[in-house]
Amino acid sequence: MSTEENKNQEEIQDIEKEQVEQEEPKAEEQAEPTTEELVQKEKDRYLRLFAEFENYKKRTSRERIELFKTANEEVMTVLLPIIDDFERALAHIEEDKEAEELRKGILLIYQKLIKSLEQKGLLKMKVKKGDTFDAEIHEAISQIPAPSKKLKGKVIDVTENGYQLGDKIIRYPKVVIGQ
Repeated sequence: MSTEENKNQEEIQDIEKEQVEQEEPKAEEQAEPTTEELVQKEKDRYLRLFAEFENYKKRTSRERIELFKTANEEVMTVLLPIIDDFERALAHIEEDKEAEELRKGILLIYQKLIKSLEQKGLLKMKVKKGDTFDAEIHEAISQIPAPSKKLKGKVIDVTENGYQLGDKIIRYPKVVIGQ
């Protein structure tokens, strides 16, 4: 058994010598990179850092724009019931002939509010009786028997106007459709 052990030890020593010999040239190669390699490495590092910074600037810019859009959306959503109240008040005051001056005052305030909101990107969705019902842009709150065959699957009445901010619908128009 001792001869076998000696052979195994010799083989292990030979393998270790080969590994050490293979590692020595690698150590010499890696010891001193040339100045061109150093310059290239630093250029690469600089370009990567510059690209990362550019991506950071673009991302923060997009996030800022999104923040402003969502902030506007929240404010506009809160103001929509107030616009509805103005419209109901104007509809009610039109019937009363004695309150003409009051109607003019409310109409002036309403128009200023609508104009200001339109400048910020709020648009009233145009939906009228007889339009084809589209589940993508309308919210059906009720179905009633259609007064005529032409009005089946069409908008019979608009109970609440819809609004969009830019391209995004922030409130769908609530409609009654015919069956």
